[in-house]
Amino acid sequence: MHPSSPASVVPSAANPAPNGPPPLPPPLPAPDSPASPQGRARRYIKELGPNERLMGAFSISNAQLGKTKQDKPFLKALIGDRSGQLPARMWSIEVNHFRRLPTDGFVYLEAETQPYQGELQLIIHVIDPIEPSLDQLRELMPCAPRPADEMFAELRAILDTLQHPAARALADAYLSDQHLMDAFRRCPAAKSMHHAYLGGLLEHTLQLVKLAAVICPLYPKINRDVVILGLFLHDLGKTRELIYDRTFGYTDRGELVGHIVEGAIMLHDKAQHVMRASGLRLPANFVMVLQHIIVSHHGVPEFGAAKIPATPEAILVSMLDNMDAKTAMALAAARPDMCTEVFGGNFTEKQWALDTKLFRPDPLA
Repeated sequence: MHPSSPASVVPSAANPAPNGPPPLPPPLPAPDSPASPQGRARRYIKELGPNERLMGAFSISNAQLGKTKQDKPFLKALIGDRSGQLPARMWSIEVNHFRRLPTDGFVYLEAETQPYQGELQLIIHVIDPIEPSLDQLRELMPCAPRPADEMFAELRAILDTLQHPAARALADAYLSDQHLMDAFRRCPAAKSMHHAYLGGLLEHTLQLVKLAAVICPLYPKINRDVVILGLFLHDLGKTRELIYDRTFGYTDRGELVGHIVEGAIMLHDKAQHVMRASGLRLPANFVMVLQHIIVSHHGVPEFGAAKIPATPEAILVSMLDNMDAKTAMALAAARPDMCTEVFGGNFTEKQWALDTKLFRPDPLA
């Protein structure tokens, strides 16, 4: 920390500003990097190895105040940029300084990487809140590796294979809602669990419909249209549940209603629109079984499901959703983009969402 500077002040290469936070300084590469401030713009999280120093602008999430064994306050949080996140600790921090930091937001920090129990973590020396510019936000917000327009075109091509006129009409009602589809392209699939980056919801949905396109022919009695459409709709309520224009969090409606109920309401409204606009009478039970997919796709009540899946299509949707989410979490933890071989240790720390530690090595790699 730099105790002579107030927590709201962002230090710069010159002198800290005396009154309030100044404009965000340009991000710097790691001091021991061959790149210079005039060359490479920044070092991304996924590029970092052990025992490297870094400074600049980063996102912070889930900031908490812990206590050491000596009953001293310390900061624990996740620090990230568009390439990923790392767990971070600041072993000496005053409570008043912590209170000035956002729980979820953006900070300037000076830190170093450190291997710990087979993981890479950050040890923070200096941290202050900042307000990044729009250009800097693009560097700090995590993004899907593939372009959103490319993924959306692939998803739309699969939706174009729907056979029943009612299924096509309902899909078109969603696809023609430009505001909703713009949000769908940008929305993360979760605040922090899986596909937690801009475009994550689209990526997750595309992966699911691709899986369904392969699996449904293996079960000739399953209704492919219902499964494909159910997967397309199952998480669209997250576009209203989550905040994702600056940091990832929950809207008031997300806290009070949630994406499952929101998705069922949205489906009712779209179905009414289809029948009014086209005069098409939707088949009996069609909307109901799709609503059931939405309210049951979390599988069991303790994971947020309003109902246990009770149709063959709802069971398949729930299992595919769970499979993709957990596989994505497992790969992100055990085989992240950044190199882990140099850290030591065959196992990750316990992954609470998966209730286990993960064995890292691919035996055939």
